[in-house]
Amino acid sequence: MATKKQPAKAAKQTKSASSSKIPKEVLLDLHRRMVRIRLLEEAAGRLATEARIPGFIHLYVGEEAVAAGGCAALTNEDQISSTHRGHGHLVAKGGQFKPMMAEFMGRATGYCKGKGGSMHISDLDLNMLGANGIVGAGVPIGVGAAFSNFYRDNGLVTMAFFGDGSTNIGAFHEGTNMACALGLPMVFMCENNEYAEYTARDRVMNITDVADRAVAYGMPGVVVDGMDVIAVYEAAQAAVARARAGEGPSMIECKTYRYYDHAGVSGIGKNYRSDEEVAAWKARDPIEMFEAQLSKARVLSKAAAKKIHDEINAELDEAIEWAEASPFPDPATDMLTDVYTEAS
Repeated sequence: MATKKQPAKAAKQTKSASSSKIPKEVLLDLHRRMVRIRLLEEAAGRLATEARIPGFIHLYVGEEAVAAGGCAALTNEDQISSTHRGHGHLVAKGGQFKPMMAEFMGRATGYCKGKGGSMHISDLDLNMLGANGIVGAGVPIGVGAAFSNFYRDNGLVTMAFFGDGSTNIGAFHEGTNMACALGLPMVFMCENNEYAEYTARDRVMNITDVADRAVAYGMPGVVVDGMDVIAVYEAAQAAVARARAGEGPSMIECKTYRYYDHAGVSGIGKNYRSDEEVAAWKARDPIEMFEAQLSKARVLSKAAAKKIHDEINAELDEAIEWAEASPFPDPATDMLTDVYTEAS
């Protein structure tokens, strides 16, 4: 008889990567990116609970170090592909609160004119190729962008974000195989938060580290502490440099954790994780740990950190007010606008 598998445990705290060689402005940029993600997501969660945001919303709270560290290693011209939990990726790539909030609320002033919503938000001007409601779909989209970069020899790199559950679907394997076979300038960024919706990773995988799968395609795979933004940033820097030098793709597995349910703040799956498990991960909060590290290094004082939080919260308040005052799309004029094909 099969034995019941144990629930996922928080990753053991590893020695933090050193920030001593990283310029102060980069450290502060990493911090601001994480705080912007966290505060946006907390606000979005509150608005969804109050029914001021329609539909499902998948919050990124807890995983901020992955998006911030990954995107900070890219140029503005490099591309990213995203997931259904994609708000953090857009913020980390430079997304602004006003059009994001408007898109969440289905308003015409949103990034996708109110017709994409939370799960399909994107900004091609920022080379953020879109969040996606299809699990794992960002992988082949990212590979397509990387092939374009390779074909045009433009020196750009594509980073695809995806969850651990995505690595069990065919599109992931087809995409990684193609990228490696052609030596594309690509970074595969796995956000392993240990759950695919409500199913623990060890119930559907017979491996502990998703990065072990990289060797099957002939690319390096590394595992990093996804709650440590410096560890993520340094791994991403190395992978991006390798891709840009024409040495092909890499995979980075970031061990991380989402604090809230699969969708929303609290939902039908609230009993699939123990309170002790969630608390263990929250004890290693990526923002709190980084702020303590920056304070100790005299890069960012507690007072300065609070000021940043206050400034971003004020920006969010303004964005929410602006979004709620924005109009909805007009079905009479907007229904077929931006549709790729229509019946003749």
